[in-house]
Parts: sequence; C-alpha cells; structure tokens
Amino acid sequence: MTDYFTEEGSVEAVNARMGADIDPRLKTVMGALVKHLHAFAKEVDLTQEEWDFGIDFLTQTGQICSPERQEFILLSDVLGFSMLVDAINNRRPAGATENTVFGPFHVADAPIRKMGDNISLDGKGESCLFLGKVIDIHGEPIEGACVDVWSDNADGYYDVQQPDIQPAFNNRGRFITEADGAYSFVGIKPVSYPIPDDGPVGKMLGQLGRHPYRPAHMHFMVTAPGFKTIVTHTFVGDDSYLNDDSVFGVKETLVAPFEHVKAETEWRSPFDFVMVAD
Repeated sequence: MTDYFTEEGSVEAVNARMGADIDPRLKTVMGALVKHLHAFAKEVDLTQEEWDFGIDFLTQTGQICSPERQEFILLSDVLGFSMLVDAINNRRPAGATENTVFGPFHVADAPIRKMGDNISLDGKGESCLFLGKVIDIHGEPIEGACVDVWSDNADGYYDVQQPDIQPAFNNRGRFITEADGAYSFVGIKPVSYPIPDDGPVGKMLGQLGRHPYRPAHMHFMVTAPGFKTIVTHTFVGDDSYLNDDSVFGVKETLVAPFEHVKAETEWRSPFDFVMVAD
C-alpha cells in the first residue's frame, strides 16, 4: 500500500523517497535536515504567509550575492551557525588557541614582511605593537610558522572595501617565525565596525532588535608544517561590543591585553599562539 503524505508522517514520507544506493553521509545529513525542518514548522504552526515571507527573504538574500558579497555567509554568521560549524570542526585540547570565524576580508598571498614591520600603510589610527610566540602544546617554539594578519583601518574598513582610498595590502602582512617562534609587527589598535547591513540580513537584524556591530579585533591565520591551522582573532578587551558581537565570534581566551604605553607605539598587545600537531 502506498504511504501518502500526512502531517503526522511527513518526515517518514519524504525520507522514504531517498534511493537505496545514495551516499551514506548524504542520506544522514538530508534525513536529519528534513526531520528538523519539518519539526520547526510543526512547533511554530507556520502559516502560509510566513513561509511565503521566508521564501521571499531567501530569494532576496540570493539576489544580492556577488563575487564581492556573500549574503548567505552573512546570514549564517548572524544566526551563530558559522561559529557552531567552526566549533564542531575545530575541537582542541585545553590550552590550545581557539578558532573563530574566518571573516570575508582575508586576502591570499599578502606580502611577507620582516619582523617588526609596520603594516599600517595609511598612517591612520593609534599604533599598536603586536608580539608573542608561536608554540606547541608543550610550550616549545615553532620555527617556520606563518603568521598571516589583517585588520580594518581606523575608519573601520578593510582595504578591499575601499580599493580607491586605501593602499593595497593596508593593515596586512605575513610573518615567518625563526627558531625562537617569536613574531612582532606594528599595526593599529583595531576599531569596532558594522557588518554590511544594507541588505536582507541587515533588515532582519533590525526587525529582531539587534545591532550589526563587531567588536574591535585583529585577524590571525597561523600555519606551520605538521600542525593544525589556527584561524582566529584577538579582541580588544575594553570594546563596548565585546559581549554582543553580531556574529558571536568572541571567546574568552581570545580577549587579548592591549596595554597603553609611552614609546614608539601607543599600545602593546602580547599574545601567544598554541598549535596542535596534525
């Protein structure tokens, strides 16, 4: 007898249509997606008008996407889903540096610079010396690690957002550690900034009573042969959005010291990166 679609048996009816010889992982993922999607609709008694609105929202989200802008990633970010997937895929032992969201503004192959170089090419902002070591879980220094860094400028924009205003590779650079595992460079004390909020995701945040701001942070991607890649930020500890990051990227262990100094730079931010072997 044919099993017709019913409200009570909706999950079973849909999942039963999957072929017998499909990829097992695809079967698991899609089966769970159908199960939870149907459960959501039943839990909230979703109306036809609400679902039509949802389809229109997703359509608009896709329509605003371009090679320079990925609104679906932004949607994933503000729903905390990007951070959840990142956490699931980057479980590490206690003491290892934690990951956080990659962000959309990384540029591959930034210039390799000398230790201590200044990456702030526009001369704006409060200068900050970033320094520390790249070490393994046992505290041993890692030689040949690449510390890839990037941040916004003093106005809260990345160079790729203002290609006609900022110098190329402004507030970017790569630094290769020597035998002592140490790194150092001069940048700026980052500032908080809003994620793009002129599209459907921004409108959604407004309707939910949420702001679009990210707390001030410096991006780091640390790679080394034989070790798991670290993709993370260090956050400015006195930022007003630290406990209210629009993309949920803050972790307690990533809040770094920013010490006010009277020297060649106005600030100093020490932070060590602890890597885990592959």
